[in-house]
Amino acid sequence: MKRIKELEGIPVAEQPVYRKGNSVETSITFEPAGKTVKVRPGTTVLLAAQQNRVHIPTRCSGLASCLMCKIQVEAEHEAALSPATQAERRKLGPLLQQGTRLACQAKISGQAVVRLSEDPLKAAVRKLLEAQEREDDSLW
Repeated sequence: MKRIKELEGIPVAEQPVYRKGNSVETSITFEPAGKTVKVRPGTTVLLAAQQNRVHIPTRCSGLASCLMCKIQVEAEHEAALSPATQAERRKLGPLLQQGTRLACQAKISGQAVVRLSEDPLKAAVRKLLEAQEREDDSLW
């Protein structure tokens, strides 16, 4: 799919909603991958990710019990997701005010951008590669 350019300065309520036949669609962008996909409003972030081969770790199948599917939502995109569920408020507590949500509970209602946690193995490899680039190659 083509990447949809982020609309800056436009309130979420005024952002485009795509119509496909008789159904209504909106979009979600998964960062840091930058993958933008079209989804139906009411779809959970976890389901949208799974349907589009974006990995979000989970063990509880969307029951809000494992807390593995935490995502970050920036303030300007909070309105594009459903309000926090009772399970989220109970499990996340003060993390909600910092923009943390559970992908299995947050439903998409408008054009959203969410940030996924970096896989620990990928993070370790990235750090090693960055350190290797900084090394002095003149010794070789």
